[in-house]
Amino acid sequence: MVFQPLPDPSTCPNQNHDPWTLALSTALISGLIVSYLPQHFRIISTGTSEGLSPWFLLLGATSSASGMINLLIVQWPLFRCCRVVSGGQCAESLLGFVQVFMQWLLFTIIFILYLIYFPHVPHMRFPGQLGYGATRGHPTTDAAEAAAHDKLVAENKVEWRKAVGVAWLTLIHLYITAARSIAADTRSVVLLILALVLLNTLPTTKPPQPALRRLAQFCGVTGTLLAICQYAPQIYKTFGAGLVGALSIGTMCIQVPGSVMFCISIAVREGTDWTSWMPYAVTGLMQGALLVICLLWKRRQKSLGIDDFGDPLPRPSASDERSALLSS
Repeated sequence: MVFQPLPDPSTCPNQNHDPWTLALSTALISGLIVSYLPQHFRIISTGTSEGLSPWFLLLGATSSASGMINLLIVQWPLFRCCRVVSGGQCAESLLGFVQVFMQWLLFTIIFILYLIYFPHVPHMRFPGQLGYGATRGHPTTDAAEAAAHDKLVAENKVEWRKAVGVAWLTLIHLYITAARSIAADTRSVVLLILALVLLNTLPTTKPPQPALRRLAQFCGVTGTLLAICQYAPQIYKTFGAGLVGALSIGTMCIQVPGSVMFCISIAVREGTDWTSWMPYAVTGLMQGALLVICLLWKRRQKSLGIDDFGDPLPRPSASDERSALLSS
């Protein structure tokens, strides 16, 4: 492979310090980390990942990976300029890519935690388990509860096989894109290696070379479509369950408004276009819909006296009730 010579420093973009963009990107990276921590902590603290859809995690991981490759391509001149500019200029110019990379990494950690804490003996109760006159967490008979539990265990085994399968698909997506022909005898290509090969062999131009531009647009549009599909299985699963499950409302409350600033930060970056920020705009809209459903179910759970997994909340004892009456 023939690598390109060092670029002329005078041709490197973003040489001027932009305090506003720097502050915005730094705040967004910090906000990303803070926003994902409640979801990570919730899975670990509850010891279960019940309520999360494996397809939601698969599509989320692949969507964020596509967005990351898109930004890698359109901002490749900035990576090359890091060889001739100061470390501070390099770090500042690449903060947009760091944002996208951190989102992919933090979301992938959720997927890893999902597999680690996958409940092989589930306890989350679904509406179909409840007989007439029952409330969540209070089946009408022991026999009905046992039958419902056996059914849920069988469904859970299928869910585990599905989770392992989509985990492999997520890993494969990082390297392979099927039916993407760039040569007469080529049916599958290694997407990341292809991008790096083209970036290092084709002349660096603004806008990118046609082959690179098409690849970047493909990744951006793919990321947008995956973002649209990503939340559909999770919305369906959460809506059908009537329970919040392992989803973190705190994470969504931070990320839904934060997605607006995230899109703005990507849009003002050097070399980006609509395919770079559109996946994150769509993600924000879909996540907002999921947040509304979770808030509605949270209110419903409170009225039914159950927790996020359908178990009955502890009732106050008689002594506690007597103390409360005396204190009033």
